[in-house]
Amino acid sequence: MIELGKFNTLTVVSQRDNQYGLDGGELGEIGLADKDAPDNLKVGDTVNAFVYIDGKNQTIATLQTPLAQVDKVAWLKCISLSHAGAFLGWGLPKDLLLPFSEQKGKVVEGRSYLVRLFLDENNRIAATMMLDDFIQDQAFYYKDGQAVQLIIADETDLGFKAVVDNQYWGVLYKSETFQPLQKGQSLSGFIKKVRPDNKLDLVLSQEKYGQKVDATSEKILAILAKRGGYVALTDKSAPEIIYDTFGVSKKVFKQAIGGLYKQRRIVIEEAGVRLLDQA
Repeated sequence: MIELGKFNTLTVVSQRDNQYGLDGGELGEIGLADKDAPDNLKVGDTVNAFVYIDGKNQTIATLQTPLAQVDKVAWLKCISLSHAGAFLGWGLPKDLLLPFSEQKGKVVEGRSYLVRLFLDENNRIAATMMLDDFIQDQAFYYKDGQAVQLIIADETDLGFKAVVDNQYWGVLYKSETFQPLQKGQSLSGFIKKVRPDNKLDLVLSQEKYGQKVDATSEKILAILAKRGGYVALTDKSAPEIIYDTFGVSKKVFKQAIGGLYKQRRIVIEEAGVRLLDQA
């Protein structure tokens, strides 16, 4: 069965000049919209094609890869505004409609928004900003430590609200997040804990805090050795610069250099950290 708004494995059943037809099963033959199909494509080959209904109400397929599929969440930029709503760039020639009825607040051309793709009443792909209509608060089938895919949705007082596997809400706590995060960012993470109310607490790394500090200490020593024994960073440096250099939060960096100082392996100077000669 063909899934609209998603990738399908389809067989090439016809070829006329540089135009190809794909076997759409109950939908009949589906035209391949790509003008530049692979040179070696022939009848009998199978392709992984994205299938959707175009503006002429025709079912077509493409070998191009959109930025998101139906039932998925994505961070997309508003390309233009019209009487029908906003149009978002999503990697295909025809921009994606975000209807007025699916918008939250004012949508501005040039800005990006977190949306979910769905099929409207005419089976055309559209976008919505009403994520709470689709994303669930409670998850029942996850286990602590399970790997998941995350999309950052919003920053809160506690930390960051994230979409888990396009289906559930979860929380990354600031005290356990050791890198800068931005709305719309996609990244891998883990279920830290499934709470008694079946809500999800998340982490970006399964590495324990103490292990993180130890690993950072070794990284600091290696970078100091590589840079002639001195790095112009201290615990008063900007968190962004610390992260760019060592890939950790300011808190972890501060703990690591404090430990190295107590071990008499470094000296913390006013403007930087200096490696002590251990000879």
